[in-house]
Amino acid sequence: MKNICLLGSTGYIGINALKVIKGNPGRYNIISLGAGENVDLLLSQIKEFKPKHAAVINNNLAEELKKKLNNFTSTKILWGNDGYAEIATLPEIDLVIGAMSGFSGLAPIYSAITACKDIALANKESLVVAGSLLMSESKKRGVKIFPIDSEHSAIQQSIQGHNREDLKKIILTGSGGPFRNLPIDRLTMVKPEEALKHPNWRMGMKITIDSATLMNKGLEAIEAKWLFNLEMDQIEILIHPQSIIHSMVEYMDGSIMAQLSTTDMRIPIAYALSYPRHLKGDTKPLNLLDVGNLSFEKPDKEKFKCLDLALTADKAGGSMMSVLNGANEIAVNAFLQGKIGFIEIPELIERTMENHEIFSIDSIDKAIEADQWARTRAKKILNTWR
Repeated sequence: MKNICLLGSTGYIGINALKVIKGNPGRYNIISLGAGENVDLLLSQIKEFKPKHAAVINNNLAEELKKKLNNFTSTKILWGNDGYAEIATLPEIDLVIGAMSGFSGLAPIYSAITACKDIALANKESLVVAGSLLMSESKKRGVKIFPIDSEHSAIQQSIQGHNREDLKKIILTGSGGPFRNLPIDRLTMVKPEEALKHPNWRMGMKITIDSATLMNKGLEAIEAKWLFNLEMDQIEILIHPQSIIHSMVEYMDGSIMAQLSTTDMRIPIAYALSYPRHLKGDTKPLNLLDVGNLSFEKPDKEKFKCLDLALTADKAGGSMMSVLNGANEIAVNAFLQGKIGFIEIPELIERTMENHEIFSIDSIDKAIEADQWARTRAKKILNTWR
């Protein structure tokens, strides 16, 4: 029995993680759940899984949750950053699933690592903004990090049983999003509801917009660099519209190993929880006869400028990754609210990055400082837009 803390239980990854856990009785035990503002869904999860602890984003929601529970269980309700950190570092926890969205996932994941908890990681932003710090701490404390992103799970599966010195490069694949074939001049007319219609995956709003701009692929490249101890020139990005091959690893002799499956996040989630086992599940098996052709193409960096911005930030290093991420979160939110257009997302990020003086990230406080600077600067630019 593996005791689990699930951070981000009411999000897309969290909901699917609970499906995997429910489908494997006797293997996993939910000790704590962390959510944001969706009190009603968290309430139903608490009633079903009866965790010892749960946390929400603020005290008002914590009080609301307590009233709705009405002593139904003995679950202790916590709130805020301290609450998330507490539920992630409980002595009985074996594994923390980091599925909180965006920068907010960094602090509790770092707390879990310093408490020597293994991590099943879906929050790529934490490695983007503080990859060196998190990987250094995990190595020092013997903490294992199991990726949940389908691409990184595919890489992990493709390097199993191989000598790392034989690895030449990895090939990250991506669908290209809903606007892969849209003429560049049409991007000015894109509406949020169109950008949220991913052709292959059903995900949260923020990651879906990141997929539409290809920012997500840039963030994944940075995440892969830290997870697998690679140089950026060992990472190739290819558009694969069918989303069947989730990523590949090329070896020195020219061999390429790939992982293929249907587009169901329960597959990489289950692998992260059961590593190195492949547990039986109820996901739809892949039928190659139904798939037909598999195609690949280079990403259009002129059309999707966010990808280059991510790679530029990685090259700059230090606090620039926090600035990239913070500015992107502000830009995506502004687009969803109708304050800026789709093509203005990379413009706002770039203008924020241009104003930043880089410093090193040697603590969580420094990462927070860079993130807050980026958000303040991006909002200031946004308020004077045009």
